[in-house]
Amino acid sequence: MNRYLKLVHMEIYRFRYMLAILMGLTAVCQIVGLVLYLNSEVQYRYSHFDKFGQWPDSNAMSFARALFGTQGWFAIPVVLCIAALILYAFLIWYRDWFGRSTFIYRLLMLPTARRHIYLAKLTALITFIFALVGFQLVLLSLEKWIFAFTVPAELTEHSYIAEAIEANRVLATLLPRSFEQFMYAYGIGIMAVIVAFTAILIERSFRLIGIVYAAFYVAACLLAVVFPIYTFGIDRSNAYLYPEEVFGIECLICILVISVSVWLGFRLLAKKITV
Repeated sequence: MNRYLKLVHMEIYRFRYMLAILMGLTAVCQIVGLVLYLNSEVQYRYSHFDKFGQWPDSNAMSFARALFGTQGWFAIPVVLCIAALILYAFLIWYRDWFGRSTFIYRLLMLPTARRHIYLAKLTALITFIFALVGFQLVLLSLEKWIFAFTVPAELTEHSYIAEAIEANRVLATLLPRSFEQFMYAYGIGIMAVIVAFTAILIERSFRLIGIVYAAFYVAACLLAVVFPIYTFGIDRSNAYLYPEEVFGIECLICILVISVSVWLGFRLLAKKITV
């Protein structure tokens, strides 16, 4: 366990600067967009009052409305963070193979079970995902304070952070309101990472022909996951199974895909990949 934790620390330490850059980019982009939007809206309302002697019909400004009006500013950094994490899911392995001094061979020769290498990389990537999600929650609290500081009290309408999240499509997708949606969305994402890890190890084990094997494996996993949705249907009124039953089948298939992928990844690391 101690060696596993050291490997996790190493992987997180290697990504620390990129994680800080992603967090900084997210903060700057969202705060700048919010401040520009708020200043524009406040100036419009005061100019309307000076010109007509009354406030416009849409006088009240809420934090939820502000996030609705700045969706583009929020979408750009979130999409960049997702793209960076997808890219890093591949770099976290290929960097060790093609980087300086072929670091992967030093990892494989460590006096620890090779599955710890797999689990450490997976744990690190999941940590990065939830670190960015947690940072977004903290950032929302800061942005609400900026809203309260920027917008005069006579123009402010109270709203909760949960309402603001629902008003912004990107945040509503990133931070689902129900626990079931949260588990489903991030469970699918983690499953995709595990399948990608196993596909990378297949390619590394068999080299050129491994690319074909890896592609077939990813296609098989994708087919297994989408099969019950398109076969049994969820929204069709004449479906043979109830939506809850289809959802249960889908969950079982996802668990099976994760289990097979982890088992195969462990086996390839232990038996197929040699120093």
